[in-house]
Amino acid sequence: MQFIKCLGCVFLFVCHLAYAGDGKLIGTAGLNTIEGTGGGGIVPWATLSGYDTQDQLSASAFITQVSVQDYRLNVIGANVSVYDRAEFSVARHVFDLTTIGGEIAQTVYGAKVRLYGDVIYSDWPQLSVGVQYKDLEDTAVANLVGSEDTSGTDVYLAATKVHLGAAAGYNLVWNLTGRFTKANQLGLLGFGGAANDDYELMLEASVGVLFSRHFAAGIEYRQKPDNLGLGEDDWMDVFVTYIPSKHVNFTLAWADLGTIAGAAGQKGLYFSVGGQLW
Repeated sequence: MQFIKCLGCVFLFVCHLAYAGDGKLIGTAGLNTIEGTGGGGIVPWATLSGYDTQDQLSASAFITQVSVQDYRLNVIGANVSVYDRAEFSVARHVFDLTTIGGEIAQTVYGAKVRLYGDVIYSDWPQLSVGVQYKDLEDTAVANLVGSEDTSGTDVYLAATKVHLGAAAGYNLVWNLTGRFTKANQLGLLGFGGAANDDYELMLEASVGVLFSRHFAAGIEYRQKPDNLGLGEDDWMDVFVTYIPSKHVNFTLAWADLGTIAGAAGQKGLYFSVGGQLW
């Protein structure tokens, strides 16, 4: 119930205070990942989170819920995009252990810098480098399952490109991200473990079709390390997104998160709403 109230508050705040920049095409700011950065749902993209141009600032906020068989992840976050060059973000995770009770909280702080290009206008994909610092507040479960650390940092490089009219006349967007990480389940189960305590390169990808200026659908895939030896699976989702204006967007997805902390078959719904504050 508290999450639903927060959802309503954020939605009203976004709708009343949204003054997005008008220098970019609608949809080119992407969405907000569950870790707070601009991108898809579970994969960060090279795009920045706002519609700002080289002489503008923009800010956005979002709220997301992922509900699977035995767990529920609630996320609320915000980010700022600066002069179409850099992005700064924060996201708060509350991971509900719905079958056994209790919850795990984590805060993710992110920064991203655009290195090259534009998703539409440059010949090569837009490139951005990013970093995410994750601070786990509730450490009991992480310690119980054998994680080595309760805070950690991910570093990633993302490439994103939109191909106009490339999919039967519709616009096609793709993204490929390489992430150095040792986070267990985003960091909610700590970082590193008995099976592995070194950083590994994980690949993440998204592909989607923009059927109009306001509607898109696609699929995402995220490779995951198995540092704890609990059979941590890769993640994937199939999503649909509705972007009625630059002020607000809605995303619904079917997510398959595999095995989490030994519990297999974690599949369910992902829902997110976000938008530009200015």
